[in-house]
Amino acid sequence: MKRVDPLHPASLKKPSGYTHGFAVTGGRPLFIAGQTASSLGPIETDDFTEQFDRALAAVLAVVAEAGGKPSDLLSFTIFVTSVEEYLAALKPLGARYRKRMGRHYPCMALVEVRRLVDPRAKVEIQASAVLD
Repeated sequence: MKRVDPLHPASLKKPSGYTHGFAVTGGRPLFIAGQTASSLGPIETDDFTEQFDRALAAVLAVVAEAGGKPSDLLSFTIFVTSVEEYLAALKPLGARYRKRMGRHYPCMALVEVRRLVDPRAKVEIQASAVLD
């Protein structure tokens, strides 16, 4: 049986949109390779929010294939080609995120990179989960 306890040390700033950490007992680990909008087929838009949504959908497809659900995701590393573009899209990103993930917020890191393997990709999401 899996047990997941969120960790929010009092000495750290209260998180918003992420969790500081999780302590996990039991369960089956799942590691998800970096997913971009191209994981679902050719990238047909340069819209950052749409690309983020498609990358997240691809992550969730891997989780579902393993028998999991969005709340099983415990960690995201999000690679973006422009932090400014990410910040400018926070409101629509939040709406898309909540549509797919509800109010579940894994541990997250955001990393700006010069480019991704697919030259049209603007965002890539790598993730880990613990399944029942």
